[in-house]
Amino acid sequence: MTNLRTDRLILRPWRESDLAPWAAMNADPEVREYFPGLLTREQSDSSVARFQAGLDERGWGWWAVEVVATGEFIGFTGLDPVDADMPFTGVEAGWRLARPAWGHGYATEAARAALAFGFEGLGLAEILAVTAVGNLRSQAVMRRLGMTRDPADDFDDPGVPEGPLRRSVLYRLRARTEAQA
Repeated sequence: MTNLRTDRLILRPWRESDLAPWAAMNADPEVREYFPGLLTREQSDSSVARFQAGLDERGWGWWAVEVVATGEFIGFTGLDPVDADMPFTGVEAGWRLARPAWGHGYATEAARAALAFGFEGLGLAEILAVTAVGNLRSQAVMRRLGMTRDPADDFDDPGVPEGPLRRSVLYRLRARTEAQA
């Protein structure tokens, strides 16, 4: 399994000690503002089992994120194949951090490491990112990563119930070619 490291962060497999802080994040209305609802402890633990299974199976996926200086678990970031029910295909980048970790550049830093792995380690031609149309913080991270949005790609997420969170935006980043380097 691949672990990734930046100057300040480690993207690593999930640990038993991550379960409680992950569950607290998933029970936080601000962290879950752009998701259909809060998760129970059981749902949260189940998500970790799925994330770790993806890492075990492929060697990459949704990694737990840890701060190097403190060893603190702060959330997740990584890459995952797009769900089959989506109106597009590919691999998407994503992130979710605990509120105390917001505003430190961690999401961008961790996502850059995941993108570099996707392009250099996996040879992907393109990586996608998706969020609710109202999630301006996440869209700002996408733009800092160099991702671009075509409003024609906006869509209604089939996994989200009718309501204000269903309309979603799609950002794309293509691999640099030798000619662009």
